[in-house]
Parts: sequence; structure tokens; C-alpha cells
Amino acid sequence: MELIKVDQLLCVKCGICVRICPTKTLAMGEDGPIASSPQACIACGHCVAVCPHSAIDNIKSPLSRQIDLEKFPVINAETAEQFLRSRRSIRCYKKESVPRDLLSKLLDIGRFAQTASNKQGISYIVVGDKETLKKATEATIQWMEENLSYWWSFPIHIRAYRDHGIDGILHDAPNLMVATAQKGFKNGRENTILSFSYIELFANSVGLGTAWVGLIEMCAFSNYRPLLDLFKIPDDKVFTGAAMVGYPKYRFKRLVDRNPIDVTYL
Repeated sequence: MELIKVDQLLCVKCGICVRICPTKTLAMGEDGPIASSPQACIACGHCVAVCPHSAIDNIKSPLSRQIDLEKFPVINAETAEQFLRSRRSIRCYKKESVPRDLLSKLLDIGRFAQTASNKQGISYIVVGDKETLKKATEATIQWMEENLSYWWSFPIHIRAYRDHGIDGILHDAPNLMVATAQKGFKNGRENTILSFSYIELFANSVGLGTAWVGLIEMCAFSNYRPLLDLFKIPDDKVFTGAAMVGYPKYRFKRLVDRNPIDVTYL
């Protein structure tokens, strides 16, 4: 089956699809665009999405699965700035768990994040069982106790947990998102960071809060089996990141400032 199909009645041979193709898969023929190097296609969908006349279709990114943009930019600059700056790392959660359909909607956004060569490749395990979450915190505390010199904050978290029952690892979040990728996939961590960035931003719009779980990640990346075994990661995959998610207990009233931008123009 050919990679692309061109509707000759609609195509005006403007060449936009050829010029925008990042891998130079397309070339302009006498009757319109052709796939001169179909094996190079990375399924980005640029050719189909950019065509002003809907004249091209690509089997790797079908026109039938693309959605017409009613306007662009979708939101104005002021709204975008407020939205981006309003994201906070949430570490105080309500007790209620997030419904599975809302979690799925949240995670589904992650697949639209940019990735190197459109490789994508990130999958997720969502932990919502309270006992498993408690065991994850306990396993991380145990690992910290075995590696006290690894990070300055370990003794603080250990004392808070052992003496006062304070969970400074998962902060009593009702759900934990664990990202995984195929073994040997070199972009796993990078693509996880990109996908979680999308997920965290979208969470704000549906009333959810998130935060990366750095201590869980430290423990998991050290290959600490008591923790990793809790997540039941398939044998052909590896842990690439984790973030907690839930309903924020408190609402932030202000946009917090950060350090001034440090930039050099050449």
C-alpha cells in the first residue's frame, strides 16, 4: 500500500507538504506530491495537517483521524501566560481518588507531547491501591535508610515518617503515575519528561494537581527491587519516571514570581 494518496481534483501543487516534511520523505512530481522515500516517514502528520485543501492523505497519519482547527492560535497570549504560570507542584491532596476515566483522559494528553523523531514510546502504570501506595512509601524510606549519605534530605524524611507518620514521599496522594518504556529505548527518560510536562499542564484544566516524585525516582533508578516489584512492570520494559496526581486540597491565589530570565542574544 502506498504511503500517501493525493486527490488530484483538490491538489493545486502548492508544494507546502513537500517543504514542511522534516525527513524529506515527499517530493513534488508532475501530478503532485509523491513519497520518494517512504521508509523515512516518521508519521508526524505534518503533510496532512498543513494541506490547505485536504488533498493529501497518509496511511501513517490518516486525514480521518485529524481534527480541524477552528482558529489558531487556540488561545491568546495573555490566557496562555496565566495558564502556564498557574501550574504548581501539588503536595497536599484531598483523600478522594481520581476516577479512572479522568485519569485516562489526563494520560492520553501525554501522547501528544513532542518527542525525538516522533518516537513516542511511553506507557503508564497507574497505582491507586492504597496499600500499594503505602508499601511504595515504606520501600522508599527503607532505601533511604540504607543510603543516608546519598542526599541531604533523607534523614529529615525518615524522621518525619518514622516518628510522626508523615508521608514526605507521596504526600498521601491518591494516585501515582508510573511511566515505562521498552528496554533499550534510548529516549525513554527524555520522552517521559516531555509527556509528563503535557500531563501536568493539562491537569490544571480538569481540576487535578500533580507533582514529580523525585524520591521515588531516585529509589527506582537505583534498581531497588522492593519498590520496583510493587509496580509490576513488564519484563520487556523499564521504569522511566513517576508523578503523583489527585485533587488539590488548597487553591493557590496568586502567581508566584521566579528568578529573572538569564539570556544572551548572539
